[in-house]
Amino acid sequence: MDTPPLRRPRRSTLGVDVGGVPVGAGAPIVVQSMTNTDTADVASTVRQVRELAEAGSELVRITVNTDEAAAAVAPIRDQLRAQGCTVPLIGDFHYNGHRLLKAHPACAEALAKYRINPGNVGRGSKRDPQFAELIEFACRYGKPVRIGVNWGSLDQELLARLMDANSERPEPHSAQQVLREALVRSCLDSAARAMELGLGADRIILSAKVSAVQDLIAVYGELAARTRHALHLGLTEAGMGSKGIVASSAALAVLLQAGIGDTIRISLTPEPNGDRRREIIVAQELLQTLGLRSFAPLVTACPGCGRTTSTYFQTLAQSIQEHLRRRMPEWRRTHVGVENLAVAVMGCVVNGPGESKQAHIGISLPGTGERAVAPVYEDGARTVTLKGEHIAEEFQQLVEQYVARSFPPRAGTNGDPS
Repeated sequence: MDTPPLRRPRRSTLGVDVGGVPVGAGAPIVVQSMTNTDTADVASTVRQVRELAEAGSELVRITVNTDEAAAAVAPIRDQLRAQGCTVPLIGDFHYNGHRLLKAHPACAEALAKYRINPGNVGRGSKRDPQFAELIEFACRYGKPVRIGVNWGSLDQELLARLMDANSERPEPHSAQQVLREALVRSCLDSAARAMELGLGADRIILSAKVSAVQDLIAVYGELAARTRHALHLGLTEAGMGSKGIVASSAALAVLLQAGIGDTIRISLTPEPNGDRRREIIVAQELLQTLGLRSFAPLVTACPGCGRTTSTYFQTLAQSIQEHLRRRMPEWRRTHVGVENLAVAVMGCVVNGPGESKQAHIGISLPGTGERAVAPVYEDGARTVTLKGEHIAEEFQQLVEQYVARSFPPRAGTNGDPS
């Protein structure tokens, strides 16, 4: 496969304000997601946006594809604000965005950002004027724009020109290399045209999404080396379940480690009646695992072996992880730095005590044939030994006490002297 070595550029230097959320120029990498409700269904869309925001999505994209959807955007924004949810909304436009923004000025005003795909803003002679119209709306309402190229809807005229030029080269590039260059050029040319039309460089975010891991790495490596615009990362059509998680993580981890990317989305295909919030958890855990951000305490737990024939430690690890996620919204509100809490739930004496000592608080459960006791370690020191029928409940209480004792209260919350 024609995959060149990944270049290692600096992070983007052009920052963008998206509804009060800073993107690029050294700001923390932003997690975003997208609804899959019919935007015209205001109640369902409000409910899902709020769920996504509460799960940690810092930007939420909604489809704006019909007059009914465009008319619903302002009421969605207003209802969310009335419920105390101020997450910025991004409008996803394809084919008819110029017409919808013109017909629905309240929609144009309510959105925090517009997402435009230069491959489908119009065909032939309509392409340039309709792209210009979208940019003019962004300028008029002071909105940033994501110019989002996708190889499933790439500008075929641009691709044809590059293919023709390539065929005349003494040593032509492969078709795959030309396709990658077309993605990059579509981004860069569209950004240049937007700036010619008056859109500030600090209002432009670029993305070039593909569905193959090596292609994504190569395209973003080249794109990052040729622009200082903020970049949105995502493996499009990644798939469902473990396949989608593994593919997205493999691609984005390489890019993020190289300093490429300012916002990310994990585009998972949800299982029937599945939880849309899963993609947010995966994005957060990816960033936290790479040491780029902290969102919630993560539990270190052993995989189990012949020493742990009982499933008790697995059940306890799961219950602790669920307890931490359930308590995090309140902890984050009341305690500074609690998202950095490290917890270990181990299943036998081989690695149990050592891993527990490395965590802020950890428990080493008895393996098969070991004494039915569970030592607990806090900050490297053994503090108590649990035994009996209620180890899970007692350990959760110890975690609660550790948080209350070890992470300072936020100003204005209960227990803060100020």
